[in-house]
Amino acid sequence: MLDVRRLRLLRELARRGTIAAVAEALAFSPSAVSQQLGVLEREAGLPLLERTGRRVRLTPAGEDLVRHAEAVLERLERAEADLAEARTGLAGALRIGSFPTATRAIVPAALITLARRHPRLEPMVCETDPAAVAHALRAGDLDVALVHEYDFVPAPREPGLTTEPLYGEAMYLAAPAAPAAPAGTPEEAGRDQGAVLRTHAEAPWITATPGTLCHAMTVRACQAAGFTPRVRHQVDEFATVLALVAAGQGVAVVPQLGITGADRAVGLTRLLMERRTQLAFRSGAGAHPAVAAFGAALRAAVPAELASPRAEA
Repeated sequence: MLDVRRLRLLRELARRGTIAAVAEALAFSPSAVSQQLGVLEREAGLPLLERTGRRVRLTPAGEDLVRHAEAVLERLERAEADLAEARTGLAGALRIGSFPTATRAIVPAALITLARRHPRLEPMVCETDPAAVAHALRAGDLDVALVHEYDFVPAPREPGLTTEPLYGEAMYLAAPAAPAAPAGTPEEAGRDQGAVLRTHAEAPWITATPGTLCHAMTVRACQAAGFTPRVRHQVDEFATVLALVAAGQGVAVVPQLGITGADRAVGLTRLLMERRTQLAFRSGAGAHPAVAAFGAALRAAVPAELASPRAEA
């Protein structure tokens, strides 16, 4: 009989490519991962792995087993959901991943609703960059998470995960306000987003830290407009970004939930870009009562001014 825990390791290896990466992600030692995969090969009765230098490649049999593992793990998630639904009331921990603007603007109201409807459920929020959510969900460190994507940074399909759309946000160019402009009041960009961005091609830019979706979004939007931004500051928190813009330190692209309380020294121009937020969970877990309850509470907490997300990436 194949061991489900070892099937999880094989799936992670297919995703990450090295035993060291699997060990680091799942808090195992590399030798423990190698040992467990060796046991899985003996259980399977044929080779599942081929070593190519420092990396490990799955054999055709290994790739086929990963596909079966995805189906098995999804069925297990559905079984857990059915068992949870059969219990009386929701109780226990629900581990939630969220990014900062959603944590501030959406999640608190959702938690109030959740506490009123399911007082024995214990939501536990951990701020997690969307780029790290897939690994945390597959590893079991999170049960559900909010993730986002941008027009210039579409989210890749993640095996073993399912997403549901929540809301969309407009994007704004934040720049020091001109003396005669109505500072702090968003203006429409019109149809030529590239022209708006190129106006600031020679200005210093403020981006998120490299490796985040927000950083990639700003860089790619500027490159699509015909230039590479000259980055002066790298800051992840949008309130701090706007404070730097107000201080004349550069320009930035900021999502709708990030412009709340913008200083009057900041001029805001709406762009033809969007950030779309989804709810992510392990495939098969969408029917779990706790996940479904959190999703319903989130949707009730979304402010009316946020748009319904577009279907396309």
